[in-house]
Amino acid sequence: MSCLFDALAGLVLLAWLVLFFARGYFWRTDQRLPVLGAVSTNKADACATRFPAVTAIVPARNEAEGIGPCVSALLRQNYPGDLRVIVVDDQSQDETALLAKEAAEKLDASDRLQVLSGKALPEAWTGKVWAMHQGTLAADAVSLLWFTDADIVHGPDVLTRLVDQQQRGNRALVSLMVMLSCRSFWERLLIPPFIFFFQMLYPFPWVNDARRKLAGAAGGCMLLRRDLLMQAGGLAAMRGALIDDCTLAALLKIQGPIWLGLGTESYSLRDYRFFGEIWRMVARSAYVQLEFSPWRLLAATLGMLFLYAVPVILLIAGCWEQQWIGLALSVLTLALMFRAYLPSVRLYAQNSLWVLTLPLAAMFYTLMTLDSARRHYLGKGGAWKGRHYDQSGEKS
Repeated sequence: MSCLFDALAGLVLLAWLVLFFARGYFWRTDQRLPVLGAVSTNKADACATRFPAVTAIVPARNEAEGIGPCVSALLRQNYPGDLRVIVVDDQSQDETALLAKEAAEKLDASDRLQVLSGKALPEAWTGKVWAMHQGTLAADAVSLLWFTDADIVHGPDVLTRLVDQQQRGNRALVSLMVMLSCRSFWERLLIPPFIFFFQMLYPFPWVNDARRKLAGAAGGCMLLRRDLLMQAGGLAAMRGALIDDCTLAALLKIQGPIWLGLGTESYSLRDYRFFGEIWRMVARSAYVQLEFSPWRLLAATLGMLFLYAVPVILLIAGCWEQQWIGLALSVLTLALMFRAYLPSVRLYAQNSLWVLTLPLAAMFYTLMTLDSARRHYLGKGGAWKGRHYDQSGEKS
């Protein structure tokens, strides 16, 4: 029994050693946009090749709460080139369109904003991708498209830094994982782990390596080359995608290198004050990520239990049964786990003691994933703004 206990503790430690040292050092949170040197904000001095025309496209469905600050931040960008904004009002039932226009009027920038009334959702399209597609068509022949969510506020230099990063590497796509709200207890418990798990699933250094096939993006902020998007078949090529960002990244990485990083100067206005709000956010798409596969679900569940629950169980059992070798291995495993999680906690300026809550957060995410599968088989799977889609992406 003692040998089995020690062997299991050793296997878990080995798994964490592999994650820590052999998965692109995903946990470092060091993939950031470079700081710009002196860049002229005078449009007359802007080099058209370095700072080409950009159209920001904002798919918006019932976004009255955040659309004003979002549009204002876009129109205030210190971008040396030309920047226009298209808000695609996807048949909102609130004042999304009006508030977007008012935000532009307050800045005397109505000439740079177009509010597009979205058409009815066709069969086989998901809502957000359809809204993005309509915005792309309305953007004419602009060089770069900037997709951003309607509840996100970008710092004034974000676009210039995005374009600079895109131009330096002639990249097909540059994307930022923006800062999420992290103020309430549940946000502090579950938002940093969300970033940690996303980086584990899509190690940013691997995504950013043109030699690797792995592709990922964050849908709240994606700057891309329009010509390469068209070469890849446009958004029609991914019309049924329920996870639009990573699907788009995979489509574009075939066309050229991509880059994914953390954006500390852009933040989401959407807060999650209650546990149920975070649960629903994850459950609506977690099973989509597993490609609706029961086998992947089983593997993910067992993997999460093995990595996060077993070390805690072994630690408790080792103390109780005085299994000193297994206990020591479990302590090393937990120390490695907490060390890997620490940069994500610091990214959100949280007390370092929050690292101790990662196993608990992991169990919650496991339950959310299981619930996502349950919802799918009940016909309430992937969703965007009140629309639910089946496995094929068709609206129900």
